[in-house]
Amino acid sequence: MQRLILSKKNQITLASGVLIVIGFFSKWFLNNTDLFLKTLIVASILGIVPIAIQAYQALRVKVVSIDVLVTIAVTGAFFIRNFEESAIVTFLFLFGAFLEQRTLNKTRSAIKELTEMAPESALKQMENGEFEEVEVDEVDVGDILLVKTGAKVPVDGTVLSGEGYINEASITGESVPAGKEKDSKVFAGTILENGTIQIVADRVGEDTTFGKIIELVEEAQDSKSEAERFIDRFSKYYTPAVLVLSFIVWVFSRDIELAITILVLGCPGALVIGVPVSNVAGIGNGARHGVLLKGSEVIHDFSRTDTIIFDKTGTLTVGSPAVSETKLYTDKADQALGYLASIERESDHPLAKAVLEEIGETTFSPVENTEVVKGGGITANVNGHRVAVGNIAVMEKENVELSEEAKADAARLEKDGNSLVLTAVDGRLKVMMGVRDRIRAGVRKDLQRLKALGIKNLVMLSGDNQGTVDIVSRELGLTEAHGNMLPEDKAEYVRKLKEKKRIVAFVGDGVNDSPSLALADIGIAMGGGTDVAIETSDVVLMNSDFSRLPHALGLTKATARNMRQNIFIAVGVVLFLLASVFFSEWMNMSIGMLVHEGSILVVILNGMRLLRYRFRK
Repeated sequence: MQRLILSKKNQITLASGVLIVIGFFSKWFLNNTDLFLKTLIVASILGIVPIAIQAYQALRVKVVSIDVLVTIAVTGAFFIRNFEESAIVTFLFLFGAFLEQRTLNKTRSAIKELTEMAPESALKQMENGEFEEVEVDEVDVGDILLVKTGAKVPVDGTVLSGEGYINEASITGESVPAGKEKDSKVFAGTILENGTIQIVADRVGEDTTFGKIIELVEEAQDSKSEAERFIDRFSKYYTPAVLVLSFIVWVFSRDIELAITILVLGCPGALVIGVPVSNVAGIGNGARHGVLLKGSEVIHDFSRTDTIIFDKTGTLTVGSPAVSETKLYTDKADQALGYLASIERESDHPLAKAVLEEIGETTFSPVENTEVVKGGGITANVNGHRVAVGNIAVMEKENVELSEEAKADAARLEKDGNSLVLTAVDGRLKVMMGVRDRIRAGVRKDLQRLKALGIKNLVMLSGDNQGTVDIVSRELGLTEAHGNMLPEDKAEYVRKLKEKKRIVAFVGDGVNDSPSLALADIGIAMGGGTDVAIETSDVVLMNSDFSRLPHALGLTKATARNMRQNIFIAVGVVLFLLASVFFSEWMNMSIGMLVHEGSILVVILNGMRLLRYRFRK
């Protein structure tokens, strides 16, 4: 019976409101006092029933809730025959709860939108080679799927054939479609805007990036910050205190109406709802913009951060080396580059891959008598020529003389942080390439934005040599940069900063970053990094988009600020109402309840502003 009544609470609210309107209409226009009293009595009884049930349920678990205060107040008003107050207070309380639930649902719209984006079916290649539509739960890792224009990508996978543009806003928050071709990665829940592609399933179900986003956002929205836990504890004692205050006022004044009014005005509704709505809205905004905030406590700590530490490779840099400059010392450049590509094709070294990408289409020749030179290179016979590829040490071993021009080029490239790949044919230097990890596009501006948001220290820790680290540091304008750092060294550095009372955030993407991510006040993982880094972190930047970091920091600061505003509004309204009871003659239960419900709506609407937050660059 209780469940049925509570399920009809909105209908009861409507009926109560209609009865009140009928009552006042009959009094003002029909001069029918009897109908006026009867409608208000029915409205009072009808309205108090769901409130009393909620009060009873709260008392069963030894909690003196707002519903208990309102039930006592309305019952008292009813028995002193103040039917206007009892009817209006119950209606306003129920109507306020309706508006509160309606607006709260909007703040959870981000997770709702994400859930609705989840793909339900897929075109799976069967044993006969035909594609058939199946439930997405029937797709296994390794299955080949067909995605057509306008369809949702059902799983995380790799493109086998075809090309097109995919809207990845559900994953990265970026509205500009991303081009996809063979070997490109695609994510579940994204939409193929044009083209047709075949993909192989790499991750399915809850293991997909999209599935993890939904799981993390749901967990974050259900978590509570220290501020929320404090308010819960405060309400636990504050609500009974209002009850005691009301009783004391009645004992000394013998004014039952005054005591009842204090019960209504002392309800801490806006205080209880203000902080959670800010947190939920902030987390929802982050989810829509490619930033996963794992809980309310993360928002509080991140908003106070004064030091951010970055790993270099894969965080400030792309994480894959590329040729930055090529110097040629021969008129037969195509031939020399062809020989170089032929040898590098035999190697699985990261520098070899960068060299092959730089050369592109060329004529490959058969390679014979390949020998790996300890210290960084390869020698082989190509088309009857002895070819040596490697660093300067390899050239010296092969007795290759470097001209003054070549020495100057080598010194300049190394000074700029490049690794050298030299190519000699028959003892003569033909090609010199500088290979280095590329700094992420726009990182310098993003770091400046972090400084503008109040970050005092920008620190880089890397396992690379100090020279390379210093070059990157100068280029990005960092506060500090330390090289030759092992994972335990990074963790120790974080520990020392925390001992100095710094609020530290660590940004990384690899397994070796996990200890530091866990130890820092805030661990921030690049979404394209390893699973263990993502699991260990507090904040995830989806698709490894570094530009999301200023948005994440700005959002947490806006959320923390919004939270303080809501607390100020809630406490201010309660103090104003209680003061008005003792120092004014116009305050009564109805007006108090109207202001009380209005304050709840104000803090909810204030929190909802966070849904529209965008970082202003």
